[in-house]
Amino acid sequence: MKQSISEQAGFGITCVDADYVQPGLACFYLMEQKGEYAVLETGTSHSVAALQQILQVRGVSPEQIRYVIPTHVHLDHAGGAGAMMALFPAAQLLIHPRGARHMVDPTRLVAAAKDVYGESLFASLYGEIVPVDATRIRQMADGETILLADRPLQFRHTRGHAEHHFCVWDETSRGWFSGDMFGVSYPWCRFSDEDFLLPSTTPSQFDPAAYVASLEMLASYAPQQMYLTHSNVLKYTPQKAQLLRRQLAAYCEFAICCAGDGQALQQQLSDYTIELFSEFDAASDEIALRKKLAFDMQLNAQGLQVWQQRKER
Repeated sequence: MKQSISEQAGFGITCVDADYVQPGLACFYLMEQKGEYAVLETGTSHSVAALQQILQVRGVSPEQIRYVIPTHVHLDHAGGAGAMMALFPAAQLLIHPRGARHMVDPTRLVAAAKDVYGESLFASLYGEIVPVDATRIRQMADGETILLADRPLQFRHTRGHAEHHFCVWDETSRGWFSGDMFGVSYPWCRFSDEDFLLPSTTPSQFDPAAYVASLEMLASYAPQQMYLTHSNVLKYTPQKAQLLRRQLAAYCEFAICCAGDGQALQQQLSDYTIELFSEFDAASDEIALRKKLAFDMQLNAQGLQVWQQRKER
């Protein structure tokens, strides 16, 4: 069995690498409170083995898992949900109301992903997407709170990245499990003074005004930690939120200027991001950085194009 990559994040929270594409690209979290456990995000079906390994080492029984909580139904966040629910007989799946039907019947999610990636790459990235029994799903309203043992977790609907997205507030750590709403910040984006992060404007429901409103709502809780899915825990600062807003404003200007030219838009996003990144690491290798950014820039450009087309209707 491959050795799982995990890291203690404090407050009873373990960050586990999701084994998605490459180490450090995506993660999920295991939270413990007085012998009860929640899994926040699920990665893909390939992520399940790492979780099983950690539970086995710690002597945690499947019945101790109370909740499985994807922030939204994009497959790098929820692709492993069905496989995990099959292993944990006492668990409930907590999901945004707009995402629940896709957990019961993932056919449309799978078909859409296969259209993008093809059959072979889809299998490599996501494996089998297992449906979840509807009776084991709880749809979480905006502002609703559940208890993990005696630990409150509050759910807030956060539009901007996807209509089926929520973030989870953990008062104990004063942290948000932010899914894709507080951007992405890979290991190579972390620095001693301040960290670099990118917004995620992937297809097909990007909404810049809603995204900014969600950032403001997250900030209103005075968080100290942001538990990113891409990837690992990040200290919250107002400067990071401002960096995201700055990029979102520029992204939208580029989308309008490029007027449907996806290749030009991706090029402009890449050039802009490399210039911005140099404010954090002036010695970065531009060729290597451009390669690292390519996938995110492609997806962000696609999401911006969909937004622009929707705006013009």
